[in-house]
Amino acid sequence: MNILMALLLILFAAFSRLVPHAPNFTPVISIALFAGAYLQKKFAFLIPLAAMLMSDMIVGFYNPVSMAFVYGSFLLIVAIGITTNNKVSVIRIGGFSLAGAVLFFVLTNLGVWIVPNSMYPRTFAGLVECYVMAIPFFGNTIYSALLYSGLMFGMYEAAARFVFKTREA
Repeated sequence: MNILMALLLILFAAFSRLVPHAPNFTPVISIALFAGAYLQKKFAFLIPLAAMLMSDMIVGFYNPVSMAFVYGSFLLIVAIGITTNNKVSVIRIGGFSLAGAVLFFVLTNLGVWIVPNSMYPRTFAGLVECYVMAIPFFGNTIYSALLYSGLMFGMYEAAARFVFKTREA
């Protein structure tokens, strides 16, 4: 079951980046969080990396430094998911989804600023400008993390309780 779920999550995440969507409105943050919460660690950390690599092969690779920050942010979000310790609640998942969105925003924009030949000067003012320019995309990151996490965790828990009866109702 873990292998099948891992493959489905990889394909869903990769596909979500290939179809038309609003900027930063994909389920990758939620999938990383979900994988950390429910899958074995050996699969959990591979899921966002495999999904990103598959879709980047099609949409195109970009600056390796920026990619390291993007991919690294997803690995940290998997680690956040692991900390759920099978204690899933609306508050916890909502909080972890917000934390994942903030982490993604902070790290990926730091990566944009830090790359050689960045469009932003390597000064404190340049760093601030980089973050300010990314604010319009941050809303989509938050909304998608909350929406997809709510759907994924909610459907999984509902199925576990009411369909497969592996949890108490």
